Amino acid sequence: MAKRHGSFTLVSAIFFTIMVSSSSASDSKALLQFKESLENVTALSDWNSSVSPCTDQKANWKGVICWNGHVWGLKLENMGLSGSIDVDSLASLGYLRTLSFMNNSFEGSLPNVKQLSGLKSLYLSNNKLSGDIASDAFAGMDYLKKLHLANNKFTGKIPESLAHLQRLLELRVEGNQFDSVIPEFHVHLNHANFSNNKLEGKIPASLAHLSKDSFSGNEDLCGAPLQDCNTSKKPSKLMIVIIVIVVAAALAAICAVLIILHRRRKTSLLNTGSTSDLQKGAAAARDLDEVERGSTAGSDCSRKSEPGMLSFVRDDHDRFDLQDLLKASAEILGSGCFGSSYKASLVNGQMVVVKRFKQMNNFGREEFHEHMRRLGRLKHRNVLPLVAYYFRKEEKLFVTDFVKNGSLAGHLHGKHNEGHPSLDWPTRLKIVKGVTRGLAYLYAELPSLIVPHGHLKSSNVLLNESFEPLLTDYGLVPAVNLEHAQEYMVAYKAPEYTQQNRITKKTDVWSLGMLILEILTGKFQASFLQQAKESEQDLASWVNSMEQQEWMSKVIDHEMNDTKNAEGEIMKLLEIGLACTEGDAEKRYDMKEAAEKIEELKERDTDDDFYSSHASDGDARSSRGLSDDISISWNV
Repeated sequence: MAKRHGSFTLVSAIFFTIMVSSSSASDSKALLQFKESLENVTALSDWNSSVSPCTDQKANWKGVICWNGHVWGLKLENMGLSGSIDVDSLASLGYLRTLSFMNNSFEGSLPNVKQLSGLKSLYLSNNKLSGDIASDAFAGMDYLKKLHLANNKFTGKIPESLAHLQRLLELRVEGNQFDSVIPEFHVHLNHANFSNNKLEGKIPASLAHLSKDSFSGNEDLCGAPLQDCNTSKKPSKLMIVIIVIVVAAALAAICAVLIILHRRRKTSLLNTGSTSDLQKGAAAARDLDEVERGSTAGSDCSRKSEPGMLSFVRDDHDRFDLQDLLKASAEILGSGCFGSSYKASLVNGQMVVVKRFKQMNNFGREEFHEHMRRLGRLKHRNVLPLVAYYFRKEEKLFVTDFVKNGSLAGHLHGKHNEGHPSLDWPTRLKIVKGVTRGLAYLYAELPSLIVPHGHLKSSNVLLNESFEPLLTDYGLVPAVNLEHAQEYMVAYKAPEYTQQNRITKKTDVWSLGMLILEILTGKFQASFLQQAKESEQDLASWVNSMEQQEWMSKVIDHEMNDTKNAEGEIMKLLEIGLACTEGDAEKRYDMKEAAEKIEELKERDTDDDFYSSHASDGDARSSRGLSDDISISWNV
């Protein structure tokens, strides 16, 4: 009997081995067929038929995740892959449960992923996928828990089939062009991000528990957690016409009175401001009076250049004129190396920032107008657009929208308390990535400028309400008087200029590196120079002087919270900052290299290949390894 039992065991073992070997050969064939549909496959050079993709839990092919000799998942991230995603070949992988193709260059429409009905996680963020997604695109994917489609070019409605997935816990669709209303989800999503699309209407009650940041960048969304929806009936077109006529008549009636009282009303710069801002308002009034005198008396401009007129460079912005600015209540925001900045509150409720430049005579009038029009055409989510400008030989005014959340410098170096906490690690990483994307955009759109920004520093990075960074004071190097630029502009502090009297295409990268070090250390560059033992030492030299094992304890800002399980990524960013500030410009990263390195960074460290680089914190805590997914996979 024992002998028969032993024979049965041996036969069973042989049978199991044959089955696994057969499955492995089938997986190999499917993956090689999938590889043929890809382009730029250098990273997959070890995918060949001479060795099976899996040996038990060990993966023999790059990017393959194995379980019991089967292909359980693919993690093909940051490989520069393009071409098409051959879902048909992947559908033959019977144990496939997770797919990640993030940070590649796949184009075209969304693949027919519903063929992969056993998937539990699908990551397609940061590609170039586009077009509408069919309403039933995810129908039947009953085991799907995590879906990342962020930062592509998808349009149309968010697929209704997503809202009916009973196991869905995590959804990221930010950074696309989805429009219309958000569908009512039938499950409680732990993590979701719908920001920076064109969504509209009321946020479904099933999503009201999410943060405001999850919906930012959608101007037409309303309802919890955003502002309440306005349920009042919209006025008819006829009513709007009547209102316009009445208002126009009223304005015409008081126009003469306004002209007579105009000189007296200049003091409204004081009277309409708060009592605490009287002194600042007075200074603003004096400065803007100087502008008006220059625009009405003895002007150097010909009639063709319309003296006293603001030149608008954006068609999508409400118009106003210089007189509106003079009537506005004004508050000084600060004074820098170029001049003063004011916040002006216009009569119609608009708030704009007016920057006054006096050392900007490097261009003639026509050259200046052309350069401003060029800057006015720039459009990027991380670049603060120029609204209008004013030209006079002695000075220039730049007008931009007011950004309520203030500058990065204020958040890094201001006083911190419960109502104004220090920036945490995820927010600082978000800011670094946004600044880098904005700077890379300037490099792409202003290729003729050696330094497309030229004055990148923390006070020239503004933060919107969702802490998305906006670059300001960019593209000004050609217009600024050379002597003034050499003395004050950040680009002229780079080693290649201080040592060799030249600036290069990598000079702005040096400024980016210095900004990264400032963000991570919390040390203000100007203050640091005063504290350093040697006045010649800069922030990069100070970091390099520390032992690497002491960086977390002595270099990184102690006020930076939420760093748990992120030390590795923080160190990577610090090393990128140092590489960007390399004294030898030839050895320094160029803009493309710096951008690629920074885009690869994640909020949290990863211990294994089972955790995608864009998975949430909750996923990191609950899904290390395969236990949860395997327990379900037996039922598929």
